[in-house]
Amino acid sequence: MVVKVYGQIKAANPQRVLLCFLEKDIEFEVIHVDLDKLEQKKPQHLLRQPFGQVPAIEDGYLKLFESRAIARYYATKYADQGTDLLGKTLEERAIVDQWVEVENNYFYAVALPLVMNVVFKPKSGKPCDVALVEELKVKFDKVLDVYENRLATNRYLGGDEFTLADLSHMPGMRYIMNETSLSGLVTSRENLNRWWNEISARPAWKKLMELAAY
Repeated sequence: MVVKVYGQIKAANPQRVLLCFLEKDIEFEVIHVDLDKLEQKKPQHLLRQPFGQVPAIEDGYLKLFESRAIARYYATKYADQGTDLLGKTLEERAIVDQWVEVENNYFYAVALPLVMNVVFKPKSGKPCDVALVEELKVKFDKVLDVYENRLATNRYLGGDEFTLADLSHMPGMRYIMNETSLSGLVTSRENLNRWWNEISARPAWKKLMELAAY
């Protein structure tokens, strides 16, 4: 059965789900939700996602929202199909879950307001909060130091294999690398830069970039 994904293909959170589907060879259909027109706040979409965000999915009788929960569900349901995104042992899975939590609570928590101020506010004609950006850059620098240390002794965040721990970061990292002036925070760190170059060369990521028409 084809999974219906409600969202905007260029938005970071839907991309997290779509990348999981591409890695797992799961068929999907994107139902466009125009964020610029605030379609995510309309009553029809609020029935799928009561907080007015994207993505939301429909898979037969199953309806889910929150991209990390969706990705984890499908990585588990189709564990023997496509790329193993969870880890092979209980301990490996715990480490993967740990870094997915780190992405949400430390990486994305700083990257999102950075991108909103540096990329989206100027596009919509709103002023960038320069003082906040400088404060966030200091915080982000410290966060990336943790990643550099982790990747100094591990090929990927979860260990020796590419997993959800890495996948979950990729949409946010794309904004940092391609749409802001902050890519130097990554390229100046040897291990972090090596990691990004490797994961962004994956066929599933390249396919997603083609679908998003960047």
